[in-house]
Amino acid sequence: MRTRVSLLLALTLAACASPPPPENPAAETARAAAQMAVEHCSVCHGPAGNSTAPTFPRLAGQTEEYIESQLKAFKGHSRAEPDAPDFMWGVAAQLDEPMIAALAHYFAAQKPAPGTPGDATLMAKGKDLFDKGIPARGIPACATCHGTNAQGNGAFPRLAGQHAAYLAKQLEWIQSIARKAPVMHGIVQDMSKEEMEAVSIYLQSL
Repeated sequence: MRTRVSLLLALTLAACASPPPPENPAAETARAAAQMAVEHCSVCHGPAGNSTAPTFPRLAGQTEEYIESQLKAFKGHSRAEPDAPDFMWGVAAQLDEPMIAALAHYFAAQKPAPGTPGDATLMAKGKDLFDKGIPARGIPACATCHGTNAQGNGAFPRLAGQHAAYLAKQLEWIQSIARKAPVMHGIVQDMSKEEMEAVSIYLQSL
């Protein structure tokens, strides 16, 4: 009896001393993604993805699907506008698919910063274009794909609160095909620079 008790005690102590089970791979990747976002991504995209520099887009609250697709496009070099090789190709090259998905999830869960109002006249013009488009010129309402409040929808990105300068630059690059976006190219190809600026200023205000 004493031997059996001693054996049970020894087994109990051994179990207590054994290392904890390994962390779930998905949880470990999520933790690594959050660390990367804080320590590296924030240098350009700001704390929690709320960039203050218009060169770099705000990622907080962006849709997961859109962030994931863009990181894959940077990694595969299919997104190749002038800034892409300098800022994102090298970063994306280091990411595997689980990390891309985890980063997309992290930024989508962050709270977006409030919008910043601009020129009232341009905002009004931009809102009209966003809500109604320009039917006479075959330009559909932006809200059709991006949501009534520009909150985004799956593969269609959130535009609300984004830097106006960043949005206007992307629209110009899409228009010139420097950035490949076939659906958007057909929409913006006939827009004037003033119209692109107006809708960008409106979206920044949201």
